[in-house]
Amino acid sequence: MSKTEKQSTPQAVRLDKWLWAARFFKTRSLCKDAIEGGKVSYNGSKGKASRNVEIGALIGIRAGWDEKVVKIKAISEQRRGAPEAQLLYEETPESIEKREKRVLENKSYGGRIMSDHKPNKKERRDIKQLKQDIFGGME
Repeated sequence: MSKTEKQSTPQAVRLDKWLWAARFFKTRSLCKDAIEGGKVSYNGSKGKASRNVEIGALIGIRAGWDEKVVKIKAISEQRRGAPEAQLLYEETPESIEKREKRVLENKSYGGRIMSDHKPNKKERRDIKQLKQDIFGGME
């Protein structure tokens, strides 16, 4: 088997290593922490860092207010530049639509979430209600 054949067909690649190579996280330890913390799902179920990824699998990634669902198009274990990393996955249309809707909701709320003071009782209730409306009681 030649060297070029080995590079074109990577063997099994772990989920944490693929997320790192696709540039979703800066380090593999951050990938592992996110996976163990329940921020990453693999084909709709809880992800495991040691799980081998497959082309066509759906990965859900939640980071702060942002949630993405991406489909694996290619497998790589090497971290490269951002343009090459974006070729490894494709975000689903439903995910794009959902994120755009959430951005509009946040803008329509008037940006009152971020403030220069500690929220009072009414503001805490409003923030809690907004989170419940957006995430549907996931927290």
